Amino acid sequence: MRKLILIFSLILAGILLAACASQTDAPTQAVQNYLSALVNQEADKIPTLVCGDWEQDALMEVDSFQAVTARLEDVACSQTGTDGDTALVLCTGNIVATYNNEDQKLDLSVRTYQVIQQGGDWLVCGTR
Repeated sequence: MRKLILIFSLILAGILLAACASQTDAPTQAVQNYLSALVNQEADKIPTLVCGDWEQDALMEVDSFQAVTARLEDVACSQTGTDGDTALVLCTGNIVATYNNEDQKLDLSVRTYQVIQQGGDWLVCGTR
């Protein structure tokens, strides 16, 4: 009987840890999806990845990459905290923009992304 209780307790603890991990990872995944759409110039995906208040700014960011070839380099994102209902996500790595065979690196660590949950989805909603 004790073994059964121990096994049940371990399974329950594992489920709880997995649930907590997926909630923590969701805001970082939202930022990574946004960055991917940004460098791939997928303006049609932006409205599904950002909050309505930040959509115009996000579309301007996509437009800024129209004349270059861009890619993500060594990107890793992590949630650094919260501000009320807003998750704060900081990324390391670079966006590398190539124009006329010249690379320019844009350091992602200079911005903290604000991510909110709306309708069950985590959406990028600005930067700090």
